[in-house]
Amino acid sequence: MKKIEAVIKPFKLDEVRESLSEIGVTGLTVTEVKGFGRQKGHTELYRGAEYVVDFLPKIKLELVIADHLADASVEAIIKAARTGKIGDGKIFVTSIEQVIRIRTGETGEDAV
Repeated sequence: MKKIEAVIKPFKLDEVRESLSEIGVTGLTVTEVKGFGRQKGHTELYRGAEYVVDFLPKIKLELVIADHLADASVEAIIKAARTGKIGDGKIFVTSIEQVIRIRTGETGEDAV
């Protein structure tokens, strides 16, 4: 099993979710986060005063899936989240040793 964590722009969430649903991904966790990479924040004007926004709002998606869905899931996220501009985000893929569904006690891919 694989865990995919993707940090994307907030307005791309619906497109990414729909794209993952189309390939058979049944569940994911969404968290509102803040951060920066090469974008390094930006300057905004508020009531006549300029200030620097160091941390930009982002969305972090987390999904644990069967190995055979990993590549398709990554491609679906890339296709749906890409704008071609700086700050599109990152995707991290890691291996998962064990998953346990608390309610039923199911383990492994049955618990996903």
